[in-house]
Amino acid sequence: MSMTRRFVAPVVLPADPACSVLRDAVVDVGPDGRITYCGPAATAPSIPDDIPRSSLSGILAPGLVNTHAHSPMTLLRGLGGDLPLMAWLQDVIWPAEARMRPQDAQAGMLLGCVEMLGYGVTTSAEMYAHAEHVVDAALRAGSRVLVAPAYFDRPGGDWRGDLAAIGKWMDADGLRFGPGDRIELCYGPHSAYTLPPEALYATAEEAAQRGALVHIHVAETLDEDVAQRERHGSVPQLLRTSGLLDGRLLAAHAVHLSDSDIQLLAESGAGVAHCPGSNAKLASGTASLGALRAASVPVGLGTDGPASNDDLDLWEEARLAMMFCRLSTGDPLALTAQDAFLMATSGGAAALGRTDIGSLRTGNWADMIHISVDGPHFAAGLDVADSQLLANLMWAAGSRAVSDVWVAGEAVVENGETVRVDRIAVQRAAGGAAARLG
Repeated sequence: MSMTRRFVAPVVLPADPACSVLRDAVVDVGPDGRITYCGPAATAPSIPDDIPRSSLSGILAPGLVNTHAHSPMTLLRGLGGDLPLMAWLQDVIWPAEARMRPQDAQAGMLLGCVEMLGYGVTTSAEMYAHAEHVVDAALRAGSRVLVAPAYFDRPGGDWRGDLAAIGKWMDADGLRFGPGDRIELCYGPHSAYTLPPEALYATAEEAAQRGALVHIHVAETLDEDVAQRERHGSVPQLLRTSGLLDGRLLAAHAVHLSDSDIQLLAESGAGVAHCPGSNAKLASGTASLGALRAASVPVGLGTDGPASNDDLDLWEEARLAMMFCRLSTGDPLALTAQDAFLMATSGGAAALGRTDIGSLRTGNWADMIHISVDGPHFAAGLDVADSQLLANLMWAAGSRAVSDVWVAGEAVVENGETVRVDRIAVQRAAGGAAARLG
């Protein structure tokens, strides 16, 4: 297979199931932006002298996968920051979003892409309105996104029309499109409490016809859970009876689950987006991460929206996930740095039902991040045990150490600055939109 560039690094973290730490390793990228080799330099295929080589210091790793976000909400940061979820949504956020124009959503999404790419987050699963403008922003920045246009049953909403429009878009452009297949279209029914069961049945049917992912909020708050249990047994029970568990499903939050609910998710292969920061800020609860993992439910990490978090830093979510899981179980080994790294990368891809991202292996898209070890977070450098290296990365360094980022082999961040868009101009445009909405 032909290649266009070789990346050489003293440490490569491929995010394979063993969470290997490869020393003096190489990643080769082909002309289509996919990886053609990842492994030790000593066993790498020979290449012609005219093939460019990028010799990196530090660590080369997969880009992180944010499994649940509403990134255009960068425009709404700080609004209603001390309210519980339903009051925050109904009294503050939804009225502000009703005033949001398509170009506002595009400005907010572009700022979100700039922020995430700077943190080394190369993929995000977005649920939002104005989806065409969300896609345009992601393509401008060079991000990879799974876009689920959100729909509700509320005044001014038309879930039937929204559902039909998503299917029409998929039929016209396909499920995946854009350079490096950067865009994947999904269905975004907001939740069981904002839609009638009829909408979930219809969504399941439409998604099954196209093999599309359904991205939905599940059992996020106790009030929601109690109401849904009275009506349907539980949210996962409703997902099963509606047919949504028969296809690809991403359950965002999944905080209030019984053992039988977790078993339903496990048996169906549904993925979970674990959002510890947002859940804590809104006092929604602490998801049973240990039980989900023990049942082999694919679990990734999500930031949720930047108005309920209030950032898009997935490294922070990894640290919170480790801390909350250890606290809730009383076990300091309940979620290790190794576990958290895989949740942020290959685990996130698995939760989305994707096998072509989240790890550095032959055939995958070359979505990669270069982590500098020149700062205080790696005081002992790279010549330490593998476990200490991963601990320094996940507990101490995180987003602060991300230097360069590639998506499908294309450089999108160099030395901490985005290269496809002007960060300052993006911030200025988003600031104007935010001031009007606020």
